[in-house]
Amino acid sequence: MEFNLTAVLNHPNLYQLLSIPVIAAIVGWTTNWLAIKLTFFPLNFIGIGKLGWQGIIPRKSAKMAAISVDRTVARFGNLQDVFLKLEPEKITRHIIEQTDPRLEEYIDEIMYEKHAVLWENLPYTVREKVYAWARKQLPKRIEALVADFGEELSDLVDLKELFVGELKNNRELMVRIFKEAGDAEFDFIVKSGAWWGVLFGLIMVPLWVNYPTNWLLPLGGFFIGFLTNWLALNVIFRPLNPRYLLGFKIQGMFLRRQSDVSKVWSRLVAEELITVEKVARSMVFGNNADRTRSIIQKHIRPALDQAGILRLVTQLSFGTTGYAELKKALQEKAIEVSTEPFHDVTFNQSRAPIVASVIEQRMSALSPREFQDVLRPAFQEEEWQLMLIGGVLGAVAGLLNWLIFF
Repeated sequence: MEFNLTAVLNHPNLYQLLSIPVIAAIVGWTTNWLAIKLTFFPLNFIGIGKLGWQGIIPRKSAKMAAISVDRTVARFGNLQDVFLKLEPEKITRHIIEQTDPRLEEYIDEIMYEKHAVLWENLPYTVREKVYAWARKQLPKRIEALVADFGEELSDLVDLKELFVGELKNNRELMVRIFKEAGDAEFDFIVKSGAWWGVLFGLIMVPLWVNYPTNWLLPLGGFFIGFLTNWLALNVIFRPLNPRYLLGFKIQGMFLRRQSDVSKVWSRLVAEELITVEKVARSMVFGNNADRTRSIIQKHIRPALDQAGILRLVTQLSFGTTGYAELKKALQEKAIEVSTEPFHDVTFNQSRAPIVASVIEQRMSALSPREFQDVLRPAFQEEEWQLMLIGGVLGAVAGLLNWLIFF
């Protein structure tokens, strides 16, 4: 049959033809909206056996986190630079302020555990001398300890372990970071689906008038659902590098917003992931915990060797072995409480903007190819599945369009 545009304009039931672009717009909007939802939700698998669905990002949170840290945080240079910007003297002062009021409590806990009778029967003036000795030792020991940590921070903290571990165990946080960083792009994907749908629907109208076969609308619906998803994703990330057409700059939406996305991503990472508290916990309990503990012990041991009255009383009562056991207990207590000063929410919040500024500065300097990999892996892993789902829904909508209107 010869293609005839006049047949469209003279069609007796024009409202039927108008249903095609309208349905196509609904298909485009719905499939793109669903693609975004299926990327992030549900957080946990819903279904029976292998038949079901879990959001792509929650399902592959560990892999996504590893990709993200490899291509962003891991490239931000050594941690010593960041540490110096955090003002070590403020960290030292904070630790002392948090620890000093509890020194007596810590000493009492250890003494009552190891030598309760001795400690209970010691004159209070003797115990006061032990407390005074500890309080005198605290500032210089903490200052030296913080300085040592700063020099070896890159070796003590495994950023990838920290980043991946946090996101793997907190899928909701993973979703929030990706959603907030790419909020404008995700909104565009959904809205553009309707416009692409109208365009493809208008193309379908003359095809249907001239070739009104029962399979055309379902087939057209499949391609509309598939292509609207494909186009939206590619407009966000392509072209990779800026191009100019008639004086207008053309580049993928996500890449054009590199500065804005860097600010959002950096703020969330600094506030939720690379906090002072979590870095400290990673040092003490992470892959390099043995090295951290040896540094703590290196600074505690000399102080205990100069313990004066505590050493004398313990050795007189329990001998050299008894004091050695007490030293070990004191060192273990120092390690145990080493992260406690960083539980302070206000202190963590005060340091977060400094970390964020470092991350933002270096993230903004990434090349377009490197920068797209901050968000692209979230889609690239299984975007063909999302496009296929869009195509299937489009085919169903096309079939309903044919059954209802034609």
